[in-house]
Amino acid sequence: MEFSASQIAQLLGGVIEGNELVTVSNLSKIEEGVIGTLSFLANPKYTNHIYDTNASIVIVNKSLVLERPIKSTCTLIRVDDSYASFAKLLEMYNQVKGEKTGIEDPSFISKSATIGTDCYVGAFAYIGNNVKVGNNTKIYPHVYVGDNCVIGDNTTLFSGVKIYHECKIGSSVVVHASTVIGSDGFGFAPQDGKEFAKVPQIGNVVIEDNVEIGSNCSIDRATLGSTILRKGVKLDNLVQIAHNVEIGDNTVIAGLSGVAGSTKVGKNCMIAAQVGIVGHIKIADGVKIAGQAGVGSAIEKENEIVQGSPAFSLGDFRRSYVLFRNLPKLNDRIKDIENKLK
Repeated sequence: MEFSASQIAQLLGGVIEGNELVTVSNLSKIEEGVIGTLSFLANPKYTNHIYDTNASIVIVNKSLVLERPIKSTCTLIRVDDSYASFAKLLEMYNQVKGEKTGIEDPSFISKSATIGTDCYVGAFAYIGNNVKVGNNTKIYPHVYVGDNCVIGDNTTLFSGVKIYHECKIGSSVVVHASTVIGSDGFGFAPQDGKEFAKVPQIGNVVIEDNVEIGSNCSIDRATLGSTILRKGVKLDNLVQIAHNVEIGDNTVIAGLSGVAGSTKVGKNCMIAAQVGIVGHIKIADGVKIAGQAGVGSAIEKENEIVQGSPAFSLGDFRRSYVLFRNLPKLNDRIKDIENKLK
C-alpha cells in the first residue's frame, strides 16, 4: 500500500516541508533509506544521516534545526515526538500486514467451542471443548488452546503458542511464538525415601487486557487459585513465571528473568535481564531491579532501585563496588604498612 506525505502528516498532526504528494510504500532506517521508503530521526547520534538519506519521507522533531540543505528528494514531516509518531505508524503497518480472517483447513475446532466474528484460525490449530474466543482474534498455525479456555477480543496468539485447559486470556493480548501458558507449576513434595511426589496443579493462569508476552516464555498454572498477569504487563523472551505468582499492572520484565512461586510483584516495576526472584515474597510498586540481580528477600519500599546478588539498594551497591574494585590496592597498602611496622 502507498501513502502520501499529506496522508501521513494528517494522521500524525505533522507539518510538511517538501513535496506533499510524494508517496512511500515501505519503511527503512534513516542510514539505509531508499526512494519510496519512510524513515524517522529521533536519536541525535543519527542527525548527520538526514543530509544524505535517500528516504522519500523522514519524520523529525519540530525542534530539529538543519545546519545545511537536505536532498531535494527528501520530504520532512515535523511532529512533536518523532519516535512516538513513528511507533504509531509501525503499529498501523503491523495491523495491515497481520489483517487475516477466516478458518484455514486443516484445523480442529470443537463443536462446543465458540468463535467470535472476524477471527482468524490458522492451519493445524487446535481449539478444545467449550473454548470461547472473542471477536477479531487471531490464532496462528500450530496453536493449541485447551478445554474451557477463554480468549478475549483483538488478541493474537502466534504460531506454536500452547495454552493449557481452564486458562483465561484477556483482550488486546499478544503472545509470541512457542510460549506456554498454564503448564504445571514446579510442585513436588519430598518423601521419606528421598523421592519426590508430584503435587497436582489444579489452578489456572489469568492474563488480563493489554498484556504482551515474548517468545519461549513459560507461565505456570497455580497449585490452587490463579497465576495472574495484571493489565499492561510486558514480558520479554525467555521469561519464567512460576505457579501462583502475581505480576502487577504495567510491570515489565526483560529476558532470561525468573520469578519463583507465590511471589507478588507490584505495579509499574521494571525488572532487567537475568534477574532471579525467590518465592513467597512481595515486591513493592515502582521497584527497579538491575540486570543479573538476585532478589532473596522482600522489597517493601516503593520505587526502590536495587542491584547485586543478593540485591540491595543501588546507592549502597555502588559505594560497595568502589571498595570491591579497590581491594587489591587496599591489600597492597596493608602489606606495605605491615612491612614498615616490622
